[in-house]
Order: sequence, then structure tokens, then C-alpha cells
Amino acid sequence: MRDAVTTLIRNYDSTGRYLDQNALDSLKTYFDTGMARVKVATMISASAAEIVKGAASQLFETVPELIRPGGNAYTTRRYAACLRDMDYYLRYSSYALVAGDSNVLDERVLQGLRETYNSLGVPIAPTVVGIQIMKEMVKAKASDTGIEDVSFVDQPFDHMLRELSEVSV
Repeated sequence: MRDAVTTLIRNYDSTGRYLDQNALDSLKTYFDTGMARVKVATMISASAAEIVKGAASQLFETVPELIRPGGNAYTTRRYAACLRDMDYYLRYSSYALVAGDSNVLDERVLQGLRETYNSLGVPIAPTVVGIQIMKEMVKAKASDTGIEDVSFVDQPFDHMLRELSEVSV
């Protein structure tokens, strides 16, 4: 797994360049938000079950056909799989938050996800809605802990949303 620092250095090294002002500014931003990133990851870890349960409730209120007969979260087994997947997205988002790099999401979450979901008949659009809800919940909880600028929280969630939303649903 890479982080913001190793990714930046790797990119500059591969082109044989010294770190310029843009690189240094990027590093400064990463380090300036370091404690906030760790604080948010700690908060996610401590309240992951609450976040997933709350996001699932909102998702099923927004898309109630998912829990109706024939819906993709209708049976207990499917409902549990939905919660498991939401927890998976949240956990890997916390890794990407700390790393300041979304690479882990590509390697561990997104590669092959569309194909897997399509082969299982799992709709991607509700997944996108669920991830968006979790993003908003994490940002609200981060603000509640006293973090003033929570914009860095967007990065991993928006990365997943972008990648999954490319598929026509």
C-alpha cells in the first residue's frame, strides 16, 4: 500500500525531477492534516458499526425496494452481505484517509468489483448511494469531534463514487 508521500516521491523519481513547489505544497498539506486524518480514522474505528447501521437504514429508506421481496437485501443473508460490504468500504476508506492516497481502494476494493457485482446481479447504484451516505455521516461525526476542515474526508469516498458511477446503471 502506498501513501501520499511515497506516491509523490515515486512520481518525481520516475521522471528524474527534484521536488518542486507543487510537490512541497502537497506534502505540507498532507502533513498539516495528519493528526486530523488519524483522529477521523480513530472515530471511524470506534463507531464503524453505528455508521454502517445508520447508513444502511438511510439507504433502505431511500431505496425501499431493496428490502422488499425480490430485492437485493431482502433475505437475512443478503441483508447481512449488504452490511458486510458497506463495512468493507468504510474500513478501506479509513485506510485511504490515513494514507492520503486512494491506491489501496483500487487494489483492494475496486478492481473486479463491478464484474463481481454484475455476475451476482447486485445493482451498483444503491452501492453508490450507500457510500455517499457514509461519507456524509463520517464528515458530520468528524465535525462533531472538533475538526474544522473535513474536506480531506471526501477524497477516498469520492474516489469510490467516481469509479463506481462510471458504470451505467
